[in-house]
Amino acid sequence: MQSHAAHPLLKFSGYQKFVVAILAFLQFTIILDFMIISPLGAILMPALLITPAQFGTVVSVYAFSAGCSGLLAAGFADRYDRKKLLLFFYAGFLLGTLFCGLAPTYHILLGARMVTGMFGGVLGSIVMAITTDLFPLESRGRVMGLLQTSFAASQVLGIPVGLFISNLLGWHAPFLMIVVIGLAVGMVIWLRLRPIDAHLKLQTDRRVFEHLKETVTNPNYTLAFALTTLLSLGGFMLMPFGSAFTVNNMGIAMEHLPTIYLVTGLATLIIGPTIGRLSDRYGKFKVFVFGGILSIILVLIYTHMGITPLPIVMLVNVVMFVSIFSRMIPSQALISAIPAPANRGSFMSITSSLQQISGGFASLIAGLIVTTEASGKILNFDVLGYIMCCTLTASMVMMYFVHRKVHERIP
Repeated sequence: MQSHAAHPLLKFSGYQKFVVAILAFLQFTIILDFMIISPLGAILMPALLITPAQFGTVVSVYAFSAGCSGLLAAGFADRYDRKKLLLFFYAGFLLGTLFCGLAPTYHILLGARMVTGMFGGVLGSIVMAITTDLFPLESRGRVMGLLQTSFAASQVLGIPVGLFISNLLGWHAPFLMIVVIGLAVGMVIWLRLRPIDAHLKLQTDRRVFEHLKETVTNPNYTLAFALTTLLSLGGFMLMPFGSAFTVNNMGIAMEHLPTIYLVTGLATLIIGPTIGRLSDRYGKFKVFVFGGILSIILVLIYTHMGITPLPIVMLVNVVMFVSIFSRMIPSQALISAIPAPANRGSFMSITSSLQQISGGFASLIAGLIVTTEASGKILNFDVLGYIMCCTLTASMVMMYFVHRKVHERIP
């Protein structure tokens, strides 16, 4: 069993700090592109005259497209320099986002989200593979925690600014804003990131399909794949209708949504790195269980809330993110230790694909379960909460076995 006390927080080199920072900026644009859809839901549904089920499709089509491209990319994910792969898929992601910003109708937006997902879905797996290549397990919790500041940045800067711009210039404008930021990030990666190709020396002459098949059928990876699927299925349940529930059920005015995201984001700037350090110091599994139990309590409270004062809503959102990060950061760190270096990129592509596909199913299921009254009030939101609690309970049991497997391999 690994002793966390024996690893008092390894120091990062200057280049490692740069890598974490630029990957966090890249993640910021990807996450913002995905997350901006949810708060824009309250604007998009009336603007395009679409139903909750159709809006669920807009969210889920990104996920399904990303899932399919992740599977296709898995076969050759370990056969190229990771920097080149990163730049290729990031360029496609920005192009898809540009199409979203120019889309005039629901169906064209649907197609644009499909293109964005096709490229954006693979980027997360490449970032994870780079992180695993460059950082040891002992410091990986901190790296994951620092990368999660991209979520916080999207909350603090991206979503409030995006909502402000959308209220001013229309819902297309936030997507164009993401493209501008992304072009700057891509240029820095191209100029400053070193090649990441050590894994190429471990490759054999296997064909792409054989490499994919070996990773998919590896019995050591089955549990990690199943856990990834379950975590995503539960995690995506509430997200698509969060803003609509806040406005129509909690009675929070639309103009207060940016304030909620701002306060939550400021808090998560501290929460993410702190949880990363705690998971490295005290054990990733312990932190994950804490996050799972806290999530169950918060979900049962949140999904039953009615008209609520703004300060209480902000407090619940902050604690909710504590629970989310307490699950996300240690689970990513532990699962990243499962694959062998030779097929790490393939493994990450498949896990990313499973995340996206199961998240897409979760959004579709949520869209079918949730209904709206004529007043806009969301019904059956509590049912989504019960489903999520079941997936959280099962994931804690499965994570125990992943934790045990990792520490059997890494003494």
